[in-house]
Amino acid sequence: MSRQVVQTESAPKAIGPYSQAIVANGMVFCAGQVPLDVATGNVVEGGIEAQTRQVFNNISAVLKAAGADLKHVVKTTVFLQNMGDFAAMNTVYGAYFTENPPARSAVEVAKLPRAALVEIEVIAVLP
Repeated sequence: MSRQVVQTESAPKAIGPYSQAIVANGMVFCAGQVPLDVATGNVVEGGIEAQTRQVFNNISAVLKAAGADLKHVVKTTVFLQNMGDFAAMNTVYGAYFTENPPARSAVEVAKLPRAALVEIEVIAVLP
């Protein structure tokens, strides 16, 4: 099995003992991304919509470093601090996957790192 660690300065550094992503056998397994601003290291302000956009900025940077992009995503998992934010998150999410959206799970969790409102992880195939 081939296995390669993906790391980019264009996305927030891992805040624990894990990789931003791993490429294995033609698949990209991205760690969950929270809405940290790369420049400041802080969670972005502006509610669930702004946080969801930042998460996708971070995911896109990691995918790019792995040699893929959002159109190569086959599965996402969305973690919400409050399922009441689902509709607003879903509106932003839908703008990133306008055609042939990936499979998805969405769950409410008690807490997320850095008190984020949303975290999203993705799995993609390399082109």
